[in-house]
Amino acid sequence: MPGLQDIKVAVDAVVFGYTSKEGLSVLLIKRNIEPFKDVWALPGGLVGNDEPLEDAVQRELKEETGVSINYLEQLYSFGNPNRDPRNRVISITYYGLVKPDAFELKADTDAGDARWFNIKNIGQLAFDHNDIISAAHNRLKSKILYEPLGFELLEGKFPFSELEKLYMAVLDRPIDRRNFKKKVTKFGFLEETNEKQSLDGAGRPGNLFKFNEEKYYQLKKDGISFEI
Repeated sequence: MPGLQDIKVAVDAVVFGYTSKEGLSVLLIKRNIEPFKDVWALPGGLVGNDEPLEDAVQRELKEETGVSINYLEQLYSFGNPNRDPRNRVISITYYGLVKPDAFELKADTDAGDARWFNIKNIGQLAFDHNDIISAAHNRLKSKILYEPLGFELLEGKFPFSELEKLYMAVLDRPIDRRNFKKKVTKFGFLEETNEKQSLDGAGRPGNLFKFNEEKYYQLKKDGISFEI
């Protein structure tokens, strides 16, 4: 027979932000309670007895950062017995990708502060949150190889180079730009316009692109597959 259980369930949110200037970032909160007081961590907390997991992660994210996101995808369950020094806590984690400038951060409840950190400069976090972010980043890298990315993150019309920068930021590596453009354009979710990008210096301005919204979301639903 199994022994008695004394296990708590929590949720944690890995919210990635992307801007052309800053690249890929992660939303973190500074804990104002022990354990790990004054240490940066992911927004999250315990699930209420009668609370659905999806409601709990949205509530914790809103309470601790002021950010409200319509959809977060479930990532993984982290349950190492020693991940929380207080007691046994299993964390159900979620992740999403947003534009940081669409939100005004406001820390509250267990959070003393909330900030965006470049993914390469997050330092040592509380609990096992570095491992959670690593797992979420790997999932995101994998996901963009079978699902188009960018409609929610780029302007309505943009130079193709902005889409390249987005993919390189998420993948954290260079890409073959010529092959990338060939592979992406063949799917039909990008449309080239007659409008030119504005250039501050010398150089020949290229045409701007826009997403075909209907085709874009159909491909997100059906899935695509290409090597970058």
